Amino acid sequence: MGCPGAVKKIVSLRGDIVPGRTGRRSILLAVVVLAAALLSACGPPCPDSASKTYRHVVILGDPHLPGQHLAHKERVRATINSWRDVDLVVSVGDICHEYGTAAEYAVARAYFARLNKPLAVVTGNHDYFYETPTWQGGGGYLPATRAVQEEKLALFRRTFNLPSHYSSRTLGGYLLVFLSTDHERFGTGMSEEQLTWLRTELGRHPRTPTIIVFHGPLQGTQYAFKQYINQPRAVAQPVEAIQALLMANPQVFLWVSGHTHTPPTEESYASPINVYAGRVTNIHNTDMKRETIWTNSLLLYPDRVVVRTFNHGQGAWRPELERTIRPPRF
Repeated sequence: MGCPGAVKKIVSLRGDIVPGRTGRRSILLAVVVLAAALLSACGPPCPDSASKTYRHVVILGDPHLPGQHLAHKERVRATINSWRDVDLVVSVGDICHEYGTAAEYAVARAYFARLNKPLAVVTGNHDYFYETPTWQGGGGYLPATRAVQEEKLALFRRTFNLPSHYSSRTLGGYLLVFLSTDHERFGTGMSEEQLTWLRTELGRHPRTPTIIVFHGPLQGTQYAFKQYINQPRAVAQPVEAIQALLMANPQVFLWVSGHTHTPPTEESYASPINVYAGRVTNIHNTDMKRETIWTNSLLLYPDRVVVRTFNHGQGAWRPELERTIRPPRF
């Protein structure tokens, strides 16, 4: 998974090597160093812009800002900034660490302001759903009143200068739909107003392969490696309405989620169980509040989506986790 432009430069340099063992070894060493430097700056597969045949979308699992390991989160951003082929970075919710406070959103604004790529964000339960404790030591995660939830959703929109907390855009021949958790009773749910918008939006693009981004995963797309997996508070809600909507819209073939902090070390991360109703593949993403952070990259080719996982602790791709998903054809 190298960079074709870098390979061309290396081949050219090798062609200029003159006879002599010492000189050859020195130049070869310089070539290796140069190759390493060039490849380390590349995202996958980092081609010259003129030859690029895909769109690169980087997925950030729950950032939980500021939260734990902020320095590691900063390094993740720096690495993504160095990838020259990135078209879009997407955060799948839980941008804030706990309660969606003004202080947390201020950190989030500063963090993403130093990202040099286009950004799309959605909310998670920690961004709006909970009451902010008013006493020292907190009081657990208690649902806020609807008025407070609305205030925090409005703060989310102001922070990222968004007219709405759900939206869509086209990229590389695909429709990308960004949905936010905004349900009053389910922290992984969407309101009836948002569902109505989604039905209309999908109806406008019945023949466009569609990828939905939402904080909560689809029900039954993971093994129960934690006690709350596949429980009502840990899946996209309302379950029945979402199922009916997906079955009525066969153009939807990918669902990108966070919330359950599913790491690549779990079988559920990349498994046949990820396929919902035999048709929609759920791409699970782990959180960023850990020492070793992984990100998924979606490479959108005209005839396929390639999913690749990067280990930011090791600075390496995980080829054994690579997946190829074919979009529907109409």
